[in-house]
Amino acid sequence: MIDLCAAGALPLAIWAYLLLARGRFWRPDTLPAPGPGVRARVVAVVPARNEAEHIAQAVGSLLTQRWDGQVHVIVVDDGSTDGTAEVARRAAAAAAAGAEDRLTVICGEALPQGWSGKLWAMSQGVRAAQRLEPQYLLFTDADIEHAEDSVSALVAQAERQRRDLVSVMVRLSSVTWAERCLIPAFVFFFFKLYPPAWIAERGRRTAGAAGGCILIRPAALARAGGLEAIRGAIIDDCALAARVKASGGSLWLGLSTTTRSLRVYGSFGEIGAMISRTAFNQLRHSWWLLGASLAGLALTYVTPPLLVASAAPLCMGLGAAAWLLMTIAYLPMVRFYGLPHGYALLLPVVAIFYAGATLHSAVRYAAGRGGQWKGRAQDVRGGGS
Repeated sequence: MIDLCAAGALPLAIWAYLLLARGRFWRPDTLPAPGPGVRARVVAVVPARNEAEHIAQAVGSLLTQRWDGQVHVIVVDDGSTDGTAEVARRAAAAAAAGAEDRLTVICGEALPQGWSGKLWAMSQGVRAAQRLEPQYLLFTDADIEHAEDSVSALVAQAERQRRDLVSVMVRLSSVTWAERCLIPAFVFFFFKLYPPAWIAERGRRTAGAAGGCILIRPAALARAGGLEAIRGAIIDDCALAARVKASGGSLWLGLSTTTRSLRVYGSFGEIGAMISRTAFNQLRHSWWLLGASLAGLALTYVTPPLLVASAAPLCMGLGAAAWLLMTIAYLPMVRFYGLPHGYALLLPVVAIFYAGATLHSAVRYAAGRGGQWKGRAQDVRGGGS
């Protein structure tokens, strides 16, 4: 019984550390309002592969930004078969007077060996952007609808804090039952892995970004070796942030309350597949790290409710205390997504789901299948992108 209670103290110690000493990751900053007088030349690069469903809203939101600066949008049509390019052109024509002149649509070139599809499309957009001499590049996905002050807020943050890269985790969809259960935890786990406060510290090696919305200075991108330096990266956003910081750049990562993802995950299986695509890559394809991660998830998230269900009062107390700290840490993200507070109590169950998706990712990799995205295999043993 003493050994059981001693083991029960570990989750409590872990959660005390996470709450008090891990960069306050559980309460990330939101992107501040821009303020008056913000202006810059920004080129938004939008890689798009079969995004006809979302591209009109994404492009329209970029071409109707309200600020004193300039935004030019480059859509790189990466082999779409659903008319993505034409939908983007129609969206520009409908957005505002003269908006068509601020949209460039590029037909993507064949994917070279060693590149991921998204990064190859982005690199073509960067190449086309050079003639426009932008002060900032905005890498954003074709399923992101920007708030009307999104670009000015990003630029203002970069100027205000002298950052080379500013990124926000956009507000993900939470309209389906599966999303309400799993998406807040996805964001919570992401910030736990990449604490924004540590990312912002120039003396720390911690680096991260959210790929749906990244503003970067072209000079910083060049110092980091350009996109070619990370051409095969599956988790390209964090790989880019790491290169920028390692080359002397300064980063900022936070949340956006208004810029949002249009992509809806209708089932638990769809979200599981999204997690599985990159989970084992995040662990550097290490079976040792996989085992350690699964054991850590079990100890940190599953052990507390098991202890509460035990018959030993001391163990029950330790488990309840750990579960309480876990709930306190998770509650701000639950509230951010407008969910009832009771959802915060479900994190142990959600963690089991994420553990299963991570294991699934490893099994697929071992079988040589990897993940699938837009008809392309990703993270396949021996190659593939």
